[in-house]
Amino acid sequence: MNKFFTTKDPLDKIIAETMPDKKIQETKHVLTGWTNIVIEVTTDTGAYFFRFPRNPFWSKMIVKDAAVCNFVDGKTSFYTPQMKLCYDSLKRPFSVHEKIEGYTLGDRIYHLSHTALTGVAYDVAKFIKELSGIDLRGAPKKVKYPLSDFLHELDYAHYDKHIDEDHKFIKETEMGQLVHGDLNLGNILLDKNDQVIGVIDFCFAGTGNPNMDVARIVSRPAPKEFEEAFLDQFDDTQEILRMRTAWNHIDNGYAEHIRTHFPEINLNQL
Repeated sequence: MNKFFTTKDPLDKIIAETMPDKKIQETKHVLTGWTNIVIEVTTDTGAYFFRFPRNPFWSKMIVKDAAVCNFVDGKTSFYTPQMKLCYDSLKRPFSVHEKIEGYTLGDRIYHLSHTALTGVAYDVAKFIKELSGIDLRGAPKKVKYPLSDFLHELDYAHYDKHIDEDHKFIKETEMGQLVHGDLNLGNILLDKNDQVIGVIDFCFAGTGNPNMDVARIVSRPAPKEFEEAFLDQFDDTQEILRMRTAWNHIDNGYAEHIRTHFPEINLNQL
C-alpha cells in the first residue's frame, strides 16, 4: 500500500473531509512544490495550505515538519505555521495550516529598494540567530534529527550521482543547533510594506550548523547588494561559501530527480 499521494488521488474529497465545518470556495494547485503536492484552499473563514507528500521519504518527513513547526511556534519574532498533521483513510500523513498572508521574498527581491533590501537582510539574519538560539532541552526527538543525516538520506533516496564530499563536510561542521534547513527565498514571507513577517516549510529542519541556513539564502540568485548586506552580519565567510557549493549540488541533484519523475513541477525558482 502506498504511503504517499499522487494527483490521481481524490484530494478534493480528502480536503473536504478534513474541514467539514467550512465552505470550500476554491482549490488551487501550487506548481512549485517539489516535495509535496501543495494545494491552496480558500474557504468562507480564510485560506489554508494542504501538503500531500509525493513519496515515502517525504511522508516520513512531513511528520517531522509538523513536529518542528509546532515546537518553534512562538519562539522567534516571526510567524511560523501552526501545523496540523492529518491522516487519510489509508493512514497516509498530510498536513494543513492557515495561510500566512504575504509575498515570498523570491517574488519580491528584484523589486525592493536598497533600504528595503538592507532591512530584509537584517531580519533574515535575525531569524537565523533566533532559531539557532532556541533551547532544545525537552524538544521532541524528531526536532533534533540532524540535518546531515537528512541530506544524506535525501541524496541516497533520490540522486543518481552521490555527493559524498559534501556530506562529509556538512557532518564535520555540524554544531547541534536548530536550523531551518531549506531557508531559500521562497520560504520567507514579506508583508505589504516589504518587511519580513514569517517563515514557512520546515520539512528539512533539524540540528546542524546555522551557517547552513546562511549559505542556503545565498545559494540561489539574488541582488548583489542584498547578498553583501546579509553576509556582512556573519563571520566564517569561507565556511559559508563552501556550504553554498554543497547546496548548489543538492539543488541540482534533486532538480534532476524532479525533471525525470515530476515534469509538471515548475523549476523556475532555480
